[in-house]
Amino acid sequence: MGAEVGAQAARSRALAVLRIRGRATALALLPAAASVILLVGGATGHLTGGGWDIARAVVTVLAVVVLLAGTAVALVVARARPAVSPTVPIAEGTAPDLYRLVRDLADRLDVPAPSAIALTPDCDSWLEDRTHPAHGPPREPRTPAAPVAPVLVIGSPFLWWMRVGELRAVLAPVVAGTGPSAHPDIAAARRFVRGLDAAVAVAAAPGRGPLVRTVLGGIGWVARLMLNGCRVHAAEMERGVAAAAAERAQAVDYGLRIVAQEQVGLAYAGWDRLLTRVALPAWRMGRWPSRLDAGVAAALTELSRRDRLAAQNGAFASRLGERPACDLLEEPGTIDEATSLLAARLFHGGPAETGPDWAPVDWQEYPDEVVDRTWRSDAARLHRVLDTLGVHSSRATEKAPEGPTLARVLDHLTTPWPQESAATDPAPARIPAAPDAEDLQSDLDLDLALDLDDDDLDAAPTPRPEVDTLSAGLSAELAREESARPAPAPVAIGQGPDSALWDEGALPLFPLQPPRSGRELLADHVTAMVCCAAVDTAGAAPGLDWLDGPALLIGGERAADLAPRVLSLVEDGDPEPLKGWLARLGIRPEKPVRLV
Repeated sequence: MGAEVGAQAARSRALAVLRIRGRATALALLPAAASVILLVGGATGHLTGGGWDIARAVVTVLAVVVLLAGTAVALVVARARPAVSPTVPIAEGTAPDLYRLVRDLADRLDVPAPSAIALTPDCDSWLEDRTHPAHGPPREPRTPAAPVAPVLVIGSPFLWWMRVGELRAVLAPVVAGTGPSAHPDIAAARRFVRGLDAAVAVAAAPGRGPLVRTVLGGIGWVARLMLNGCRVHAAEMERGVAAAAAERAQAVDYGLRIVAQEQVGLAYAGWDRLLTRVALPAWRMGRWPSRLDAGVAAALTELSRRDRLAAQNGAFASRLGERPACDLLEEPGTIDEATSLLAARLFHGGPAETGPDWAPVDWQEYPDEVVDRTWRSDAARLHRVLDTLGVHSSRATEKAPEGPTLARVLDHLTTPWPQESAATDPAPARIPAAPDAEDLQSDLDLDLALDLDDDDLDAAPTPRPEVDTLSAGLSAELAREESARPAPAPVAIGQGPDSALWDEGALPLFPLQPPRSGRELLADHVTAMVCCAAVDTAGAAPGLDWLDGPALLIGGERAADLAPRVLSLVEDGDPEPLKGWLARLGIRPEKPVRLV
């Protein structure tokens, strides 16, 4: 009963959208109808005289102008390419079991099966209409009574983390949405709204001449006017479709869907953490991890090993023994690589193809190819800034000139700054930094909880000129390196029949990491220098922690107690905790380290 109510509400709103289209068409034809009446009246001798002749001429000219304008708007709305989500298409031959699962689910729900399946590098799933002519011919013959079913887009992390039953339960309400989508009125209303949206994008696209901009500006104004009129009805229509789909899916795997929704939240947290802690350092080095989906499964499995609550839960352990949903793919490794490259393009703006400065990296190579290179690049940058500032170590002599040593960094950060100078000299030049963002803390007992440390936001850092000067230098050096990187190749912006499916010039879609303050940058660089010294002088090794990203391995174990000692040095100028840690592990700060 609830499904029928939702579907009826959606159809009612679809008719409201179509009425707006009908009114716009009638308004465009009204001057032409008046012109026909006047012309017929003059031809029959009824509407004659000087006034009627002037009215006929004015109305006829107005009708021609309005008809041309209406035709232009209709052509742009019809030919403009609606926005399409960037996805990895999955052919039926590469995933017959997945297609079979979706079709069986559609049969159970008594709805049309999706026309195709695609994957997105995100933790979400939806239906997407791709029957617009600019997107290519539809897969099936299209009739007014049976529109082509939309494409089912599935979040790729779900396939690698969820079990087969869980995936079916999560997809049930999504697949159920193909039922309302098959209604001709709803399909027509959606095409009209998407066409208006695409027309607005075409009108807003830059790079055209003054005359074309003027014409498109008028078309965009008309399209925005109609789109604003449709907005409320379209939103209510989609709510009705969603309500009908959710109600229809209630009878399918209801109990399992509750458990599956918990896995959706866990997959989202693990995916976000993998991108920010693991993928982002590789992308910055010009490498893209080629197995991100397998990585999120490994990260969440590692969480279950560390989390005491999960370890005590026998159901959680038994769940990992069930068949993963990625087994529904014939070649999961190939699909994972394609979605990993797409993720790099979406979230970092990387190139579409592999090249000399944009190469894939396997997880086995990640510590040496990414972690070690990142540490040594940061250490080299730190010493370049120290050279620029004219900082020298007290251990340097003419016979034994200083090299890139950790001792040089320690000496500079612990050298007392003259109090009189600090009180009277103006503050050193600094790169403006954004306010401290939320401090993302790893709490393995609470399933990757994200906590905001209010004390860190409220407390002002203690002024330390030697630290702030070095931090400002690092910020400036990073800014110069970013500006020196080649910009991506220009791509046609906007939506149109001959332009790209999506605006690649706008990538990345959003920053994965909030801006870091100067002291955070300095702490990261000092940590990198410590890690380089540990690798070169104490037999340590770079490693990968699935939950925290780059890690220093000492004796095969992750050194988790380094960060607070570095912060003590940077924030308080107290080197003793770090020096004691170095001495205990046999790390020699006076020895030069290898830089890139």
